[in-house]
Amino acid sequence: MLDEFLNFINKQNLINPTDKVLVAVSGGMDSVVLCDLMSKAKINFAIAHCNFGLRGDESNEDETFVKKLSIKYKVPFFVTTFQTAEFAETEKLSTQMAARILRYEWFEKIRQENGFDSIATAHHQNDVLETVLLNLTKGTGIAGLHGIKIKNGSVIRPMWFAEKEAIFDHVVENQIIWREDSSNESNKYQRNLVRNEVVPLLKQINPNLEQTMLQTVERIQAVEEIFDQEIALLRGQVLWTDGQATYINYKAIQTLSQPVIKLAELLKPFHYSYLQCQEIFAAFDKEAGKTFLSPTHELVKDRTELVLTKKNLQPFASVIIPQASEVTTENFTLTIGEAQERPEEFQVPTAKKIACLDADKVRFPLQLRKWKEGDWFCPLGMNKKKLVSDFLTDIKVPLNLKKNTYVLTSNGSIVWIVGHRIDDRFKVTEKTAKTMSITLA
Repeated sequence: MLDEFLNFINKQNLINPTDKVLVAVSGGMDSVVLCDLMSKAKINFAIAHCNFGLRGDESNEDETFVKKLSIKYKVPFFVTTFQTAEFAETEKLSTQMAARILRYEWFEKIRQENGFDSIATAHHQNDVLETVLLNLTKGTGIAGLHGIKIKNGSVIRPMWFAEKEAIFDHVVENQIIWREDSSNESNKYQRNLVRNEVVPLLKQINPNLEQTMLQTVERIQAVEEIFDQEIALLRGQVLWTDGQATYINYKAIQTLSQPVIKLAELLKPFHYSYLQCQEIFAAFDKEAGKTFLSPTHELVKDRTELVLTKKNLQPFASVIIPQASEVTTENFTLTIGEAQERPEEFQVPTAKKIACLDADKVRFPLQLRKWKEGDWFCPLGMNKKKLVSDFLTDIKVPLNLKKNTYVLTSNGSIVWIVGHRIDDRFKVTEKTAKTMSITLA
């Protein structure tokens, strides 16, 4: 199987010799075999494991097993625990869909933070077949008909070529130990029902069902590539990101043929369903401010754009800043500079992402937090108080960005509405001896 594995990787150009790969490992047969193949192929990899907390002690034993696997192969080990059931209930998702969203969000975070080139999962031919059948049963667009792609963004499937039977043969031949997930036998999960009941019936009609389905999938993927080229062009024309928000010019979408289909493709990375996209499109000609939620994002229909922000799955706690330093949140980084002597010909920066302050008026520790009702400040250029809520409304900050607005305070007073306006009491004047700059990135 190793030769087939290497040939497939080379043919599909999945892994280069210098690549670092993050391998998703559950402890089950497929992912353990993937680790064995990666090791034998001498690929630089690390292991990532998600404990979904769904099977009590069994979940914890899986985590321990995978950690030992990382020790065996002498590779880095990353692990996290999710409150999957609570997340699924809150977002009204199936447990499997909730687990999928949580794990891929986390895998991508680990990949970016640690410089991995790709994320490898152990999906194979049988998984592709089951996925297509599930999607057809529940309703799908063209993306659902291709099943699981060999490569999708940073995610690669180097075992896509293999049948389950070949994987089992490799396990026997190499005497590999794995963890059996007891939930795989339960037909209460839709995928298990397809695997255990539906596929055996279909194979009575076509014994070569997996191979036939892969041939169909390859043709569908070719058609999808043509479609994706058009969507990529559209994305460059109507979608852009600024700071923590993504914007979509919905006025431009209204003029297109098949606008709902194209809107659904633009919103797919943000986990919006096709039904939601129909509702969003119907709101294009209605009053601004309507909000639509996906499991991971919040979308607000503003005056001329759709404004998307990531939901805070882990609420932000305030940060106390004792001295000049760099502070990083999930959405941005603040760099708080040291006090500097003010030159005679000093020009105050006008960029919104820089707060230039009179250093002698700032008292440490500073506090970074989200604004709350009742907060007030004196906007630069004014000598009277204004509620932060009114200020954000006046400058037309969309609802979801308004909720995610931060303030920086000194001795209880707001110094800066981060990214928008400083307080007039802290501005640099002709009498300022020292300045302090705070930069948002």
